[in-house]
Amino acid sequence: MNRVLDIAPLRSFVAVADCGGFQRAATALYLSQAAVSQHVRRLEAAIGRPLVERQGRGSRFTTDGETLLRQARRLLAVHDETLRTFGVEPEQALVIGSTEHAAAQLLPELSSALAGTFPDWRVRFRIDRGAQLRATLADGRIDLALLLGPAEDPAAQTVGELELTWYSAPEWQLPDGGRPIPVVAFDAPCALRTRALDTLAAHGLPAEVGCEAAHLAGVQAAVQAGLGVGLMATLGQAPPGLVPRDDLPPPQPLALSVWARRGLRTELTLGAAGALRSLLPTPTPALRAA
Repeated sequence: MNRVLDIAPLRSFVAVADCGGFQRAATALYLSQAAVSQHVRRLEAAIGRPLVERQGRGSRFTTDGETLLRQARRLLAVHDETLRTFGVEPEQALVIGSTEHAAAQLLPELSSALAGTFPDWRVRFRIDRGAQLRATLADGRIDLALLLGPAEDPAAQTVGELELTWYSAPEWQLPDGGRPIPVVAFDAPCALRTRALDTLAAHGLPAEVGCEAAHLAGVQAAVQAGLGVGLMATLGQAPPGLVPRDDLPPPQPLALSVWARRGLRTELTLGAAGALRSLLPTPTPALRAA
């Protein structure tokens, strides 16, 4: 049996970790999901151990997978540095961090748009919470971050807005008798959580956070289980098993901004911002001033 750890499968494996799944890794690498899955199977065959296992609707790394991930990052770094030693520049990579709501709706279209904007760059994505993205941007582990909310930094640009929609399980009913509306929300701090509670409060509707989750899949699962309503940015595409609600106050859209790490070339920031503006509605004056 061939016990070789090839570079291409290692890049796919790392992309699965950085992008938050096989489909998103495939989008970032301009490969099919089947190709990324085949790369992971080749690595599993080489070391003789499972690296990824199913977890609910998704997957997670095994203990051996986490170990290989650390080694894979080292191997890729040495590989690329070796090429530079001989005057060969590895393919340039632009790492873009995105919140889950932005990623779920924008990554396929954004990946295609960026391929035309940066033909000489390999674009990679990292999916995470906004607070974590700000931290990884600050220490240079990602180049750009797509964050909910208006630009609050000279290096950031507001590029559009995400329409927000209330969703619930099909059979879910609003509580009667003046009881608080149960809201399913992301862990604080979260712009969507704040917008949901503020919207209901502005219309005099009592509300309480009945369930919290760290990730989008958890929020959607809790809403589907009938634990409450959730406010989501879906660009009109209802998540499976959920229905939009028109009996709750319509929320204002949330701005989407691009943040750049310190020292990133200006043309890269402008190019990414332009690609996003082509996909999103123009932000309203209120959002620009927010």
